Amino acid sequence: MSAFDSRAPLLPEIFALNARWHADKPALSFEDTTLTWDQVDRRVNQAARAYLALGLRKGERVVVLMNNSVEMVEAMFGALKAGLVVVPLNVSIADAAVLAMILDSEARAVVASDTHCRRVEALRNRTRRDTLFIAAGGQLPQWLHFESLRNAQPPLEPDVELADEDECSIIYSSGTTGLPKGIVHTHRGRRDWAYDLALALRYRSDSVTLCSLGLYSNISWVGLLCTFLLGGSVVVTRTFDPSAILRLIERRRITHTSMVPVQFQRLLEAAVFGSCDLRSLRAVMCCGSPLHADLKRALFARLPCEFIELFGLTEGVITTLAPEEANGRMTSVGKPIPGTDLRIVGDDDREVPRGEAGEIVSRGRIVMAGYHGRPEANAESTWRDERGRRWLRTGDIGRLDAEGFLHVVDRKKDMIISGGQNVYPADIESVLLTHPAVSEAAVIGVPSERWGETPFAVVVPRGVIPDSAELLAWINERVGCQQRLAGIALRDSLPRNPNGKILKRELRKEYPIH
Repeated sequence: MSAFDSRAPLLPEIFALNARWHADKPALSFEDTTLTWDQVDRRVNQAARAYLALGLRKGERVVVLMNNSVEMVEAMFGALKAGLVVVPLNVSIADAAVLAMILDSEARAVVASDTHCRRVEALRNRTRRDTLFIAAGGQLPQWLHFESLRNAQPPLEPDVELADEDECSIIYSSGTTGLPKGIVHTHRGRRDWAYDLALALRYRSDSVTLCSLGLYSNISWVGLLCTFLLGGSVVVTRTFDPSAILRLIERRRITHTSMVPVQFQRLLEAAVFGSCDLRSLRAVMCCGSPLHADLKRALFARLPCEFIELFGLTEGVITTLAPEEANGRMTSVGKPIPGTDLRIVGDDDREVPRGEAGEIVSRGRIVMAGYHGRPEANAESTWRDERGRRWLRTGDIGRLDAEGFLHVVDRKKDMIISGGQNVYPADIESVLLTHPAVSEAAVIGVPSERWGETPFAVVVPRGVIPDSAELLAWINERVGCQQRLAGIALRDSLPRNPNGKILKRELRKEYPIH
């Protein structure tokens, strides 16, 4: 007797099921364009077939460097339906970082829009020779045209069989000029991530979700995948304008959104905040950078919906502070979402008692498959418990209170989170050290009311003491927008331990506010 197929469908298959059962329901809106589930699925099928017609094979990588648009959704999800691995890149990163990520991901195709086509064109002679370049909007010599390729294909499901452990996406979570690690998720991992987040963030089949960050962001993928999983509707904006966003929430009856703290702060500060009807909102999520307690209290008090703070890494750990548990716990980031676990371990790699600080480690079905091409990094990110089970090292320092609520107290790594974007100090330091007047440099994150954190440099001069303002202008012309320094302090030496390591913790104490 043969068994029924009990394999759970993956996200591309769920797309097709939504198109079958919710054909006329709005699925995706962008500016004046609204597409139903049937229309979106047909266009995604065409995009998938276009990739395959170009000779791309299952498992190959497609870099997507695009501004928010309907075509960006088609480019990304068409790649997934074709069995390709989508690699969405932050459009604000420097050209050197774009090239590094194209090369590191071993991309076989690059889909770019608008001015990003010209950026990539300047780099193409340094990419692998068999890379395909596809323009979404506009036309460049020797570039393929995304819309023409898509429109030439029938809107039928591509003949591609996906397996749970097939790679789905590689996300580079940093917006820097250096080379961060590519975080790999499988199709099963991304689907399970969407399931678990949809439960934790209170999504439903009638959710209308606003995506106002770049669709390359893992934060945007929260809204996209949770909503698409349940057959809801996604509203995408080109940019974030607080007054326009508030009016859009009222007009489109938005129920869910995910934003970084600076966005929520700007919404509260907008002149039209009190005059817009926001009662359609059911649950909103904040993540990406530290949320100060005062802003958190204001959001709980002024938003007419459930407010959920999320702490997490693209690699997989997630906790949420549920609104029904937030009272009196404003400094906490909550507890692990259902199905995941975390522990706090000390320097000796042993679990510490509640109340004591240590590194946060996590395990669960949402954890990444690993870092692309980085076996050493995969080993370094692994902690094993007394049963030999593998846990993810987060590099963040936290403690659990008596009730089991997590409090993040510091970062073991030097990474700065500014406006929801990861910034690596070493990348900025390496540029600073090319200036002839700079002998040593240390970049730290200092508090910022607007961005949560912002980079700040402490510099030891070489010979003639440089003008701080001139040096600040020089470095800010040479780094990405998220990396720009808020200020520079000059001093005779940097604090170091006996092994010569710069003690950035001491610098953060000395320069808490710019």
